[in-house]
Amino acid sequence: MILNARLQTEQSTADSLPILLIHGLFGSLDNLGGLARGLKNDRPLIQVDVRNHGLSPRSEEMNYRAMAQDMFDTLDHLGIDRVSVIGHSMGGKIAMTMSAIAPERVEQLVMIDIAPVDYQTRRHDEIFAAIRAVTAAGIVSRSEAAQLMRESLPEEGVIQFLLKSFQEGEWRFNVPVLWDNYSTISGWEEIPAWPEPALFIRGSESPYLDNRYRDALLRQFPAAHAYVISGAGHWVHAEKPEAVLRSVRRFFAL
Repeated sequence: MILNARLQTEQSTADSLPILLIHGLFGSLDNLGGLARGLKNDRPLIQVDVRNHGLSPRSEEMNYRAMAQDMFDTLDHLGIDRVSVIGHSMGGKIAMTMSAIAPERVEQLVMIDIAPVDYQTRRHDEIFAAIRAVTAAGIVSRSEAAQLMRESLPEEGVIQFLLKSFQEGEWRFNVPVLWDNYSTISGWEEIPAWPEPALFIRGSESPYLDNRYRDALLRQFPAAHAYVISGAGHWVHAEKPEAVLRSVRRFFAL
């Protein structure tokens, strides 16, 4: 599947190895925009809408092998052979799966607040309920949608993040397919060990990348480095953008 993508190439970086940025669940290619702005003068950048998100094609199939293959199909379409990859949450799991499907095409990996594990928990049921409430109410404007969502979602940042994908009364992610495949999205099948450099960035207040997952992470990424950003939660790149950018630039030696 060829995804909706945005390619940014500055004159000074045209011959450098590109960086692929992959958003998380309910997101779009704009969600890692802060990182993109901070890196665009150093390397070419590819931002994508994951399948069933944004302006990319829809499909009933929603698993990590298919989503990782979408990345390679899109890179082939753009004439790009090898990349470094940055992924947040679900996007980080897609990035890790890329290293299993075609390790020779991945130079370095950065995973933002995600571990290579099956979480065996449902963290987003309240979000699904709020999204469905907006749809059921026939709401068209973002302000009215926000007002309704505040009745069930306490975090204003999460509401504003979701509303970035709300256009003229329609959600730009495929709600039924995401719901039906949620256990696959939160799940994981272990992959062969990838010996190349991998950076795992964690928000200190987030449960997604704590020490209980250390052994599983090192089995699959034995050359992993960890960086914890104090005072941040799961959306660490939005809460502490400069800290995330500094850690990425240091890892990529930019």
